[in-house]
Amino acid sequence: MTGRVGDIILVLRRAAEITQEELAEKLGITQAALSRYENDLREPDDEMVGRLADALGVTPGFLRHEFRMQGAIAADAHMRRQKTTKPSDWKRVEARLNVLRMHSSYLLERVPMRPQQHVIQVDPDDQSPADAARMLRAVWRMPIGPVKSLTRWIEAAGILVVEEDFGTHRIDGMSQWAGEHAVVILNANLPVDRKRLTMAHELGHLVLHTTYIDADVEEQANQFAAEFLMPEHVIEPELVNLTLGKLSDLKMEWGVSMQAIFERAYRLGKVSSEDRQRFYRQMNSRGWKTREPGSDLLAAETPELARSIGRTLDGSGLTDGEIRQLIGVGPHAATVFRDKPRTLRAV
Repeated sequence: MTGRVGDIILVLRRAAEITQEELAEKLGITQAALSRYENDLREPDDEMVGRLADALGVTPGFLRHEFRMQGAIAADAHMRRQKTTKPSDWKRVEARLNVLRMHSSYLLERVPMRPQQHVIQVDPDDQSPADAARMLRAVWRMPIGPVKSLTRWIEAAGILVVEEDFGTHRIDGMSQWAGEHAVVILNANLPVDRKRLTMAHELGHLVLHTTYIDADVEEQANQFAAEFLMPEHVIEPELVNLTLGKLSDLKMEWGVSMQAIFERAYRLGKVSSEDRQRFYRQMNSRGWKTREPGSDLLAAETPELARSIGRTLDGSGLTDGEIRQLIGVGPHAATVFRDKPRTLRAV
């Protein structure tokens, strides 16, 4: 889909948490005039494009660019969130994901990236999510057993992983394609075990749901993540005598939560419904349902691709202004390719 100026203005405004009234006042125009720009009922002239770009922290060229995305710019993000998430929260985070998609697409059209791996596309009608996970592990030639440094594997396939403070604990992450590359945005406040599961879940969306959407997409992504991180033929023999102590040891080995391991055992028929109820009573009585022990002992998962691209640009002999033109950001705007990630505050 080709991105229109109105879509881009709307997404940038939402991501910056600016109301239509506030932006109109900053531009010195009426709210009705801005609304016409956002709804593509009126084309801004060059002078107005320059003022909009300055106000929104981008370059005029970025604002006029015809983005060609898989999925609409202003919507259609894959999302891992709780059912009680406020619409204002997920719309804000989704807007931020779309801004990252646009900037990464804009940059990578000008500075092509040649990833070591590629993300396969699988139709869930033809292959189960578990089969898709096994296929991807085979294509990536991953070692048998636990996945070490999941972020590195994902970024080696050209997927940009970005961590930001979402200002809410009810959203774990989102993903979407940006041209030939994809972007995953993660809540920076996630413990490592939950962060890994979220990355694998979003990877499942990118593999399974580029064109295929139905009511089961979240469960399919969960099934993909479980097989990708905990391959059945390897972990199944270990899913016996699942005491809390045993689960804690398995957590250290597999890098996922005790709850994810127990759910894996339940889905594979290794424990009963009564065992599952007993396990969650134990977790609740200890206060571990929301924050398990041992997560801080797991190896950190730290995204590096965006910073690496920025360092490459820094070493290319280009000026800061020239680099910002390539990315499409204004002279004082923060960007994951140049600066520390920004905080998405709660409103």
